[in-house]
Amino acid sequence: MKYISDSSGLMDADSGEDAEISLDKIRQQLAAALEELKALPEHAHPLQRIELQIKIAGSLVDLQRGGEAFAIAREAFDACAAHEYWEDAVKACNAMFLADQPESLAALGQGVWLSVTFPIDPELTVLMLNHIVDETPDDSDGAAIAAVTAKYVVDMRTQGKQHNDLSFYVNNLIATVARRHSKVESQAQFDYWFNKLELNESAKFLPRLRNVVDVLVQEDWWLDRDAIWAKLPDQ
Repeated sequence: MKYISDSSGLMDADSGEDAEISLDKIRQQLAAALEELKALPEHAHPLQRIELQIKIAGSLVDLQRGGEAFAIAREAFDACAAHEYWEDAVKACNAMFLADQPESLAALGQGVWLSVTFPIDPELTVLMLNHIVDETPDDSDGAAIAAVTAKYVVDMRTQGKQHNDLSFYVNNLIATVARRHSKVESQAQFDYWFNKLELNESAKFLPRLRNVVDVLVQEDWWLDRDAIWAKLPDQ
């Protein structure tokens, strides 16, 4: 899995020396991407610039340069919104969230809204929903809503090996949330918990996800949701 199992060089490092080698590699990648961005002609396709900006933001996050990472990811996000490149917009939101800045939770909320609204890479959607699980207090229902939405997305958008891999992941995620939320250990306890929180009907938990997203974003929306929603089919 390219998003969920992906980790920075620092996380893979076994020693201080390995970490420094990893940092050097990230610095080299950052320098190369910055040079490539600088060399882009004015008539280059917008996605070329956006993809480089997101790549640069990721390297800056790894180097703990969060302010710079957020700024360039936000620039990429605005370009994505202008061109309706929604999957890349979610990638930019992910970078902004990881940058750990004052508006990072707003970025997370908007990334989740886009990733559930549009049929983008399901693994990327699961990643964004997992961020909500990580950010939500143990006793909050928000984590359960995010986790079960991840399962819903996997069931709707995947099949074959990808479905098996992601289902295993999200089922474990839901079980983890149940344990931390209500100390659920047995199947009977899980069934009771699942039904009590009304996690068995998408018509009930998806509207509650919108409430979770609204709490994250507050009034700091960078998207016109009504305009986007009006363009969707079957609305």
